[in-house]
Amino acid sequence: MAKAKKVINSSGKRKTAIARATVRAGNGKIRINRVPLELYNHPLAKLKIMEPIALAKKKVNKIDIDVKVEGGGVMGQADAVRTAIAKGLVDYFEDDELKKLFLDYDRSLLVNDPRRKEPKHPLGRGARKKRQKSYR
Repeated sequence: MAKAKKVINSSGKRKTAIARATVRAGNGKIRINRVPLELYNHPLAKLKIMEPIALAKKKVNKIDIDVKVEGGGVMGQADAVRTAIAKGLVDYFEDDELKKLFLDYDRSLLVNDPRRKEPKHPLGRGARKKRQKSYR
């Protein structure tokens, strides 16, 4: 019987952005919302997304990564994408050294950031800002 092709699904979250990555055997193509990473608009976000790929080095040449990301802003999406890619790489290669490398570099590569926006409170414009009091 033929061996089934290995496909790994992983996800990453940051604020309200959610990224879902699919890692499969291929020839090094990385696409975010069907756009190749080379054509990704925001340069700072692109650098952030490239971090797990740069750390994994030559291993990435043997796989294709497709990421779908929605919600949040540009940098929130970038953080969600990098987490999804890093988790997918660790699961695909089942490599403890790669996992340790990612954790030593930046823990948020493998762990979703739990921080969320605090809800607005009464008597104010936001979570912390309050209406000014006047005593006279």
